[in-house]
Order: sequence, then C-alpha cells, then structure tokens
Amino acid sequence: MGAWDVFTDYLHDFLFGIYPYLCAGVFLVGSLIRFDRDQYTWRSGSSQLLRARQLRWGSNMFHIGILAIFFGHLFGLLTPHWLYEHVITVQQKQMIAIVLGGVFGTICFIGLTLLLHRRLYDPRIRRTSAGVDIAILVLLWTQLCLGLITLPFSLGHRDGSMMVQLSTWAQHIVTFRAGAADYVRGADWPFQLHLVMGMTLFLLTPFSRLVHIFSAPIWYLFRSWQIVRRRGGATRRPGPVPPPRPAAAE
Repeated sequence: MGAWDVFTDYLHDFLFGIYPYLCAGVFLVGSLIRFDRDQYTWRSGSSQLLRARQLRWGSNMFHIGILAIFFGHLFGLLTPHWLYEHVITVQQKQMIAIVLGGVFGTICFIGLTLLLHRRLYDPRIRRTSAGVDIAILVLLWTQLCLGLITLPFSLGHRDGSMMVQLSTWAQHIVTFRAGAADYVRGADWPFQLHLVMGMTLFLLTPFSRLVHIFSAPIWYLFRSWQIVRRRGGATRRPGPVPPPRPAAAE
C-alpha cells in the first residue's frame, strides 16, 4: 500500500468516523452558547419588502421541500431494517425514497434558486446581506444539487444495497458503534460528498442564520390556553354592535 492509499484511508476514516461527532458537538454546544449569549440573532433576517412575490414563492417552495427532505432522510436513514421488513422490502423503500426525493428535491431546488437569485441579483438585498448568508445559500444549493445527482446512482443499485449501507453507517454513528466508516467505503462519490457537505452544514449552523430553525413556532401547538380578561377582571363577551350616533346638527 502506497503513501497515497494510506492517506486516503485515514481521510476516509476521519470524514466518516470522526468528523460526524465533531460536527454534532459544534452544532449542539455552539447553538446553546449562541442562544445563551446572543439571543437577538437567533432569527432569520427579513427582506420581505423587497421583491415580495419572489420571496413568497421561493420561501414557500424551499421550506416545503426542505422539511420533506429532512424528515425523509431522518426516518429513511435511522429506521432499523427489522422495523419495516415485514411491511415493505428494501427495494420498495428505495424506490419510494427516489420518487419522493426527486419530487420534493425539485420543489426545494426551484425555491432555493429563486431565493439565491433574489439575494444575488437585487442590489438592495445584496447590500443588506452578510457574506455568511450568501455562502450558506450557495452551500445549501450545492448540497441540494448533489442530492439530486445521487438519484441516478441510486437507480443503478436497484437491489437496495446502497441504501442499506448508508442506513447502517448512520445508525452506527448515532449509536456510537465502531467501524461506521467501513460501511460507506465503497459508496459512489456523490453519496460520500453529499454526506460530508451535509455534516458541514450542521457544523456551520451555530455561526449562521441557520439557527433560526430552532425558532420555528411549533411550541404554540403545545402551550396551554390563554384567557384574555378585561382590566376590571371580568371576561368580556361579544355583544351587539351599537348603532352609529347621528351627527350633531350645526
């Protein structure tokens, strides 16, 4: 084995065996520190007054697509095989992932392209955009393109073997089992690059506006009811609307 082979083996073991924990640690600790010390930046910047229509279409399509993709990856990679083997086969699961990934990936791609075009080519928005915001959008766009590129490669593994490899790698990572990097050693380059870039986005989250994902108003679904009372203490009930007063005669 030559020096280059030794280097690539070490690099592979680092990227798929150590780097995931480095990214997860920075993501968790960095997000907590930023929330504790700089809560007012825990949001996304608003530019809705500029090109509002393009923002509305782009934002809606991007968020619909990215949420579906995120939860699809979450359940697709972390669901153990024994949990679904009596319901669907690996091949069927892979085809579902390809179809849904293609549909929602395309929706997300269109939305993100609109948002990126709006931020890059509108001079007013460009002047108010931080460099890290543009860089994150470019990284997200590149990551999304890589995800779409993996679809033809997935069709080349109709037996579902690649999906099993990726799922086994992810499950070994989250359960802290050794040898996780070995399961993606023979994966095609788009899958490996897609994994590395996805982990890098988690690494960069505490240092960018991506932290606003924690500010999503899902907590309103679980909060208790609020009763609004008048200052006198009694609850105001709706009553008939009084007729308008006649104008005073001059």
